Amino acid sequence: MGLNIAFTASRASLAQSARAALIERYGDAPLDKAEVIVALGGDGFMLQTLHGTQHLAAPVYGMNRGTVGFLMNEYSESDLETRLAQAEEAELNPLTMTAISPEGVEHHALAINEVSLLRAGPQAARLKITVDGRVRMPELVCDGALVATPAGSTAYNYSAHGPVLPIGSDVLALTAVAAFRPRRWRGALLPKNATVRFDVLEAEKRPVMAEADSRSFHNVASVVIRSEPSVSHRILFDPGHGLEERLISEQFT
Repeated sequence: MGLNIAFTASRASLAQSARAALIERYGDAPLDKAEVIVALGGDGFMLQTLHGTQHLAAPVYGMNRGTVGFLMNEYSESDLETRLAQAEEAELNPLTMTAISPEGVEHHALAINEVSLLRAGPQAARLKITVDGRVRMPELVCDGALVATPAGSTAYNYSAHGPVLPIGSDVLALTAVAAFRPRRWRGALLPKNATVRFDVLEAEKRPVMAEADSRSFHNVASVVIRSEPSVSHRILFDPGHGLEERLISEQFT
């Protein structure tokens, strides 16, 4: 008897047609009965699937049917059950974000890749950065800043010239986006258990939005970020193409 596999796909026609072909070949188990969940799309859909299935025990195996596929495996309809049986597993802890509005309303979200703050108006943002209760930077004038996990360090963090973090490094990257003052400050490496707080200075004049894996909150006054060890995401990769190998290879391309 084969594996109980549940197939999910993005709205893209390429992903939908792949899902139909795979279901015809392997069947389609209900998500809550699946031993493995196969996600078809790009990295954005993979993140969406991980968030949507975090309450389930089944790991997620992605196959690239989108435009970006760092978290995905190559697409193939053949030998899927063999590939799943031989796959390497990576376990990831997300970040938890608490975004607080000027009125004191709290919004909570989890982020597998990064939490970012971005200016939402024509003027640069002014941010105060506190780490574990100690003010580390009284004022950062910038287009934004972000805190990234190792898994997310090759995404927006890398585009903002932040460091690539080994998957087992137990550190977070705090990276500035287009820093104006201090002009040459690119960011810092922090312990995984650090709590980072951003306070938005002149929030009315210089509005800032916060994003947790593309889930957005506008006009925030402060944002608190920390790792969430109580939540784990299990991702499967083909042998020799696991997340650790991908993070190392990314630095030599």
